[in-house]
Amino acid sequence: MIKNVLLPLVMCGGMVLLGGCSSVMSHTGGKEGTYPGTRASATMISESDTNWGTKSLAILDMPFTAVMDTLLLPWDLFRKDNSVRSRVERSEERTQITNSVIPPAEMSAP
Repeated sequence: MIKNVLLPLVMCGGMVLLGGCSSVMSHTGGKEGTYPGTRASATMISESDTNWGTKSLAILDMPFTAVMDTLLLPWDLFRKDNSVRSRVERSEERTQITNSVIPPAEMSAP
């Protein structure tokens, strides 16, 4: 009786602990936004240069990643990334927006 209950419990627990790899990697890598692991898995699955082994693992991991991303959603909504990379990306976005609003000056012919 205990053996019949304990084995499935251990198996399911192991799958939950090992599942959600994309979510864990995305959250420790400093990516911002909601559902970063799910987006990373979807990108990996849709790319043509990803091999079939990696795609199959990403497909198997996708439900667990979605659950993990859902559990970490409050964290994603309130965290701020202050890394150098994210500050440079935000600065470049602001510069790009400014350049698109203010046209460059016309050059006069000599």
